[in-house]
Amino acid sequence: MTGAKTRGEDELAPYAARFADVALSNVTRPYPYAPMHLLAGPEDLVPPRIHHPAFYGSYDWHSSVHMHWLLVRLLRRCPDRVDHERITEVLDGHLTPAHLAAEAAYLRAHPSFERPYGWAWLLALTAECRALGGPSGERWAAALAPAAETVDALLRGWLARATYPVRHGTHTNSAFALAVVLDSAAAAGRPALAAPVTEALLRWFADDHDAPAHWEPSGQDFLSPALTEAEAMSRVLPRAEFAHWLARFLPGTDHGAPRTLLAPPTVSDPIDPQIGHLIGLSLSRAAALRRLAAALPAGDPRGAVLRSAAGEHLAAGLPRAISGDFTADHWLASFAALALDGPPATASGAQTARDRTADEPSEGDAVD
Repeated sequence: MTGAKTRGEDELAPYAARFADVALSNVTRPYPYAPMHLLAGPEDLVPPRIHHPAFYGSYDWHSSVHMHWLLVRLLRRCPDRVDHERITEVLDGHLTPAHLAAEAAYLRAHPSFERPYGWAWLLALTAECRALGGPSGERWAAALAPAAETVDALLRGWLARATYPVRHGTHTNSAFALAVVLDSAAAAGRPALAAPVTEALLRWFADDHDAPAHWEPSGQDFLSPALTEAEAMSRVLPRAEFAHWLARFLPGTDHGAPRTLLAPPTVSDPIDPQIGHLIGLSLSRAAALRRLAAALPAGDPRGAVLRSAAGEHLAAGLPRAISGDFTADHWLASFAALALDGPPATASGAQTARDRTADEPSEGDAVD
């Protein structure tokens, strides 16, 4: 990569080697594995690699997908800090046309599988491969294209039927997935997805106000329902309009309220699979708070509050991103990378693209 480094790249670089090592270990580790596969009969009792020849590791399908994304992101952002040869060898073994054709066929045969969280991460992985470019990135992106096309079709069909969003702070959260899709769609070669995704976000969330943020966090959240919704809306509303929407949605933010949302959560048992989600909540909140601060107009007093809260969350979550315990290590490094390095693809969200000029790179964008 040429050109000046961004702040995000400088923050990610010290962690790149450790994140790459844990991701390589995860994506090649077949067990333990939590299949999300309905058993129609004894013939379905097969090893995960049969159904998922590309994404058989890292405990579950979505974690495997986003750990592959992490490896490609590290190749692109910190190429001098990671073992390029080893990462390329592993990805060449997983991201093959035959393996991805099987993954695409499985998605078509099971149209609600990993909806919408895993779908979004697959588009993010495709986008990251295309952003990497070169022989390797082009090879992996081409292999991923049928699966990305399948996700495109499934996502459109779901959005046409989904009357209500899911607001939980876990994998089914609608706002988080659609925000990732908006960041990734154009770079993944699926730019037309932006229109139905934007329409769904506006339909679901444009009239929201007075979010019950004082109820957060729930005991197994790794996403903040309030912040993920706000972050998604920052992508589809013009800057000034978003500032007004946020004032209605999270009143009192300029005074640091509610503290339950802006202070890092307490993690009483980091190796408990559900309580440990709260480590990820610190990291995902850090990423969302940074994005929200950057989306506000210059001089908005809420920006300083949000940036300060992001720093507190990052300080709380980052030391636990790699612990040596697979319960946490199979997924947390990806969210640490989001907090340190910005959105999951190089294409900017709708709001950012409308509101900045070409010589004002947004927070997290690459300067290549």
